[in-house]
Amino acid sequence: MITPRSVLKFDLFADTCRKGKLDEVGDPLQVIARHIDFAQLAALADALIERSDGRKGGRPAHPTEVMVRILVLKRLYNLPDEQMEFQLLDRTSYQRFCLLQNARNVPDRNTIWRIGVDGATALLHGVDAQLHSHGFMARGGQAIDATLVAAPVQRINKAERSELADGQQPAWSEARRRQKDVDATHAKKHGKGYFGYKLSVSVDHKHGFIRGVATGTASEHDGHHFEEVLDVNNTGKEVNADKAYPSAQRLAMLKTLGFKEGIQRKAQKNKPLSACQQRRNHRIAKRRAKVEYVFAGIRHMVQIQAFKDTGACSSSELMDNAGPKGPALLQIVVLNSWNAQFTPLLLRNVGL
Repeated sequence: MITPRSVLKFDLFADTCRKGKLDEVGDPLQVIARHIDFAQLAALADALIERSDGRKGGRPAHPTEVMVRILVLKRLYNLPDEQMEFQLLDRTSYQRFCLLQNARNVPDRNTIWRIGVDGATALLHGVDAQLHSHGFMARGGQAIDATLVAAPVQRINKAERSELADGQQPAWSEARRRQKDVDATHAKKHGKGYFGYKLSVSVDHKHGFIRGVATGTASEHDGHHFEEVLDVNNTGKEVNADKAYPSAQRLAMLKTLGFKEGIQRKAQKNKPLSACQQRRNHRIAKRRAKVEYVFAGIRHMVQIQAFKDTGACSSSELMDNAGPKGPALLQIVVLNSWNAQFTPLLLRNVGL
């Protein structure tokens, strides 16, 4: 009986051939690797994160650049630590991107970084500096807004709440403490209750990139972080925001700084908006709509990954002594500025 011929060819150079074919069809991760200076980002992380040099013994640390690449990859594909470890062992494109193609061992699920608020802020500034170097300057004005990001509601009894209010730590075991998010607060919006954090961002009109970010608890007012996220380096002077932001002091501040105020007006009791004010609000709404795309991407990432497991994302675990600032959100925003914005634009510019 004649054996049917097969197009499959087996040889010692199969791996090299597959890598060549992958480069030919276009690996988006390699496009990112060619255009982003990860060594520079690693230097920023090294300046903030204390790491052992191995002189006192123990297992040597993984290279910082490798860990930063893994962190970006983890958020790009919304992978939990366990799945990230498996994909690094299984996928060639992941191994090449993370400089692990010839490594016998890869970082395991217990080694993958959670960088905290300081590391996330440093990476955000590093990414922003590289955006400027690629010519993506903040232009065309900016839109500022805040959104609620939900966290799992905590089961904390009255006595424990009283201890937390007094600044004391309840008598929780270490395992239980990791499951508790004591920074998030309750808020009500449009008649619906929320528990979690509030995220404020500034997005430039030209490219839609996040240029400023601040986090707080859900109970804070939307306008609490306006001045903190305002990008004074934007070449466009228009600042757009919704009805939660107007105040006489804020309008005077924008005028002093030379900005063109584009904040929507809110009707007062027994004082409805005029037709002219309604038309103005409509024009501003179309300008500030770009920030909603950013929030949509962030909410998608949060729902899939960040708050899937309270123990994996509670702010207490992500960063000791973080304070009531929700570092989990800040980390998400940093990598959202990579993944949801910079990466697709970069791929379009190189023709992929």
